[in-house]
Formats: sequence, C-alpha cells, structure tokens
Amino acid sequence: MLPDLPSLRLLTDVARLGSIGAAGRAAGISQQSASERLRAMETQVGLVLVQRAHRGSELTQAGKLLVEWSGDLLERADEIENALETLRRGRSDELHVHASMTTAEYLLPRWLVRLRQQRRVAVSLRAANSEDVVAAVRHGEADLGFVEGPVDTEGLATTGVGFDELVLVAAPDDRWARRRSGISASELATRPLTSRERGSGTRAVVESALAAIGARLADPEVEFATNAAILAAVRAGGSPAFVSSRASQADLDLGTLVSVPVAELDLSREFRAVWVGGARPPAGLVRDLLGIARS
Repeated sequence: MLPDLPSLRLLTDVARLGSIGAAGRAAGISQQSASERLRAMETQVGLVLVQRAHRGSELTQAGKLLVEWSGDLLERADEIENALETLRRGRSDELHVHASMTTAEYLLPRWLVRLRQQRRVAVSLRAANSEDVVAAVRHGEADLGFVEGPVDTEGLATTGVGFDELVLVAAPDDRWARRRSGISASELATRPLTSRERGSGTRAVVESALAAIGARLADPEVEFATNAAILAAVRAGGSPAFVSSRASQADLDLGTLVSVPVAELDLSREFRAVWVGGARPPAGLVRDLLGIARS
C-alpha cells in the first residue's frame, strides 16, 4: 500500500533538514508524533527508511529511493492544491456563515463590519441553535459556523473565539428576585423556567452544569428561539430564565430585570468556530473572519 502524502512529505523533510525533530516542526507536529508516523510508514512498506546518524537522522538507501520516486507525486499534489486554492479564491467574495444566537446577535455584527472594512465581501448570516449550526457546516450549507456550549463537533475543525457567562434573570417582582443570598441548584431544579429550545448552546450549558452535580432542569414553562423573546417574556412576568450576560446587560442596567445568584453551578462557556477541513482554516474569507474573531 502506498504511504499517504503527509508521511511522504515528512520523509522528504527528514532528508532535506537532517533530523526528525526539524521535519516534525516543518509539518507542525511534535518530534514524537513525527517518529511515530515514520515508524508506521516503515511498517506499512516493510522497509527501514530512517536511521540514526552522528547528528540527527538520515535516510537508508530504501528511504532515499522512496523520496526520489515520490518527488513527482508530491509535486503533482502541490499543483492540485494550488488549483483548488485558485477555485476558492474565485468565490472568495462570498461567505456563508451560520451562528448560534448570542454570537449572531452580539459578536458577529462587529466582526463583519471589520471584515468589510478590509475587503469587498457579500456575507449571508443565519442565526440558529448550536446543533443546527454544526449540521449546516457538516452538510456544506455554511463555510463557517459559530457555536456556544457543549455540542458534538466530531470530525470538524474548531477553535475558540471568546468566552461568556450565563446569568439567571428575573422580573423585579419575582419571588426569586428578593432572595439576596440567591438560590441553590437543587431549588433551581424544581421550578419550570423560561427557556431556549433544546439544541441551543445556552440550554446545553445549564443542563450540563446541573448534571455535574447530579441534578436536572424541570420541564420548561415556555420555550423561545431567541434571546429577545426570552427577555421580553421575563420582563412581562414570566418565570426566570438563563441568558447570556451580554444579552441581559441592558435590562440589568435599567433595572427592568434583576440577576439572581445561583450557588454551585459553573455557567461559563466558550464560543467556538467550526469548519470542515484541517486544523488550519482554509485561506480566504474564512481565515480572515477567524482572525478578526480571535483578535
């Protein structure tokens, strides 16, 4: 069986740079990972390809022949990669982004303004819950997605772009609003709340935090798909709700809602970007927007 292209490139770099460690750094992996990849390739082809030298490592005769034979293959692979990059640049003035609600409402508008200041771009943005965002990225409907809280991103590349914390908010005349010491997690679990729909990052964070101490949420009193609808319902006298600290700040400053402390729960969460491909995001608008989000 023919070795894979990354392994062939790694072997070529050992010959060029004179050591496994240097070849690993060129490939963006550790020396241990590089050694393991080379040993796996030797097992695959049934030949010793690399041996220790006085300084570093050198290729055996079999290794030198394999590098020579694979030169045309690697060159052709580079040509195909460059051609694909050209195709990507051809559509680089369009970017399809799906984002979970808090990111879409409070972070992405500022990021997109900065992106448009750098280059001409047409962006389509769709707000959805985190599970739907991941599904859109997997199915090719979104070039880039942004999610909040625990969600299955197996098989996708991800990177953190910020942090947030959830707060429990209530109307000023709610019985919990008068609890200066806050409420316990066990008491929280007994009351139906105003809630985001299942699949949202906000709801997943709360459920995960309660599960960590052996508790679970009561069935919601009512479910909404947006932060704005939740805040309006709580202001109108609905049951308390967990929302992003970003979403609730204006109401808390005005006194139309109050924050209710909750003991024992870790309600912090990370905002993450997700895309299809390797750990390094594809060149073009995706990489540009990620650079802005992480700055």
